[in-house]
Amino acid sequence: MSGVTVHIPTLETARLTLRALRLGDFEAYAATFASPRSRFMGTLTRREAWNSFASEAVDWLFRGHGIWAIDLKGGPHIVLTGIGQPDHFPEPEIGWILHDGHEGHGYATEAAETARDWARNRVTSLVSYIDLANHRSISVARRLGATADPRAALPRGETADETVVYRHWGKTATRRKVAIA
Repeated sequence: MSGVTVHIPTLETARLTLRALRLGDFEAYAATFASPRSRFMGTLTRREAWNSFASEAVDWLFRGHGIWAIDLKGGPHIVLTGIGQPDHFPEPEIGWILHDGHEGHGYATEAAETARDWARNRVTSLVSYIDLANHRSISVARRLGATADPRAALPRGETADETVVYRHWGKTATRRKVAIA
């Protein structure tokens, strides 16, 4: 069996380093996704968190983009951001989630802006799927220049009563009309 080499770029800002996920990041990932911070995906069991973590890492192989772990320069791992498109997402999505205790410093916006800029010539459209009650993530999307797109297709299983789509760029993939028999 031949090995596959996947290049995951390391990106830097004045305060942050965006890097590939490491096995050592899993404990923080599992804790974050087991907490109420995991609004969009809902809270995950440890097994579900492992499956999600592994899926995030494999996105780089399948799609050429994925999630970065974000470290404070000279400090701890604090946030995740990146470009993902699991099977149930109609478009590539940029998402972010802070580990507990790191809110209010602009880290999510700074990390997501860096990931968004990296993705500019790599994906033809980019959205953020956000839980309607997650006002902080909506604020981040707006700071990134995204606008609400009520015509955009939602991830399979999501409804407009619970999810809003913020468009960063690209053509709107319209919602499908579903006939009820």
